[in-house]
Amino acid sequence: MRIATWNVNSITARLPRLLAWLESSGTDVLCLQEAKVAEDQFPTEQLRELGYEAAVHATGRWNGVAVLSRVGIEDVVKGLPGDPGFDGSVEPRAISATCGPLRVWSVYVPNGREVDHPHYAYKLQWFEALKAAVAGDAAGSRPFAVMGDYNVAPTDDDVFDPAFFEGSTHVTPAERAALASLREAGLSDVVPRPLKYEHPFTYWDYRQLCFPKNRGMRIDLVYANAPFAKAVSDAYVDREERKGKGASDHAPVVVDLDV
Repeated sequence: MRIATWNVNSITARLPRLLAWLESSGTDVLCLQEAKVAEDQFPTEQLRELGYEAAVHATGRWNGVAVLSRVGIEDVVKGLPGDPGFDGSVEPRAISATCGPLRVWSVYVPNGREVDHPHYAYKLQWFEALKAAVAGDAAGSRPFAVMGDYNVAPTDDDVFDPAFFEGSTHVTPAERAALASLREAGLSDVVPRPLKYEHPFTYWDYRQLCFPKNRGMRIDLVYANAPFAKAVSDAYVDREERKGKGASDHAPVVVDLDV
C-alpha cells in the first residue's frame, strides 16, 4: 500500500500536476494540505474519475486539508478537537479518516510567523491540542499516522544552514519540544530517503533559487504509531515533483507499507 503527504499550495493551481502525479505514482492514500479552495469548489469529480474519494475540510483562500483515497474513506472527522483557534476563528487545518486498514490525519500546522507574534503562541497551543486528539489512535493496534506540513524542522540536520534560521520560527526549541511531546504520545518520525543530495528536504522557497541550490527544509513529516512504523518498507521524498513550471514549493513524501 502506498500513502503520501503533499502540501500542494493551492489545488486549483496544481490540479493538472496533482492528477498526473496520482496516475503515475500509484498512490492509494494522499493527505493534502493548503488546498486554498472552498469545499464546494474542490475537484471531487476529476478525482473520482481516477478512482479517488475525497474527504475535505476547507473554507476558501487560505489553509484547507484533505484526504484522497482509492481504498475507501470512513469515519471522517473534520477539524481538531480542542482547536484553540486564532483571532476569533477556527481554521481548517486538520482532517482524519480511516482508509482501508489504516487511519490517517492530514494536518497543516500553523506557521507561527515570528517568535514574538501571537501566531507563534497559537502554533504551540495547536500542537498541544493535536497531541490530545491523536493519543487514542496513536496507542491503538491499527496502523495510524499523522501526516502533513508541520512547519517545524525536527533537527538542525533538517535545514540547509542552521545559522540562516537563527532567531526564526520553524527551528526554535519550543517548537521542537512540541514535536518531541507529540512523539511521546506513541509516534515516531518516519524519515524518508532523499532522491538526490544528502538530506531529505521537503520544502524549498520559490525565491533566491532555493530549489536549484538545495536550500531546503524538512518540514513535511510522517509521524506514525508502532504498527504503522513496523509496516514501512520504503519512504522517500519525490523531489522530481518539485521541478518545473507550476510546481508547489513542497515535494510529496511517499511511504510504502506492507499491510
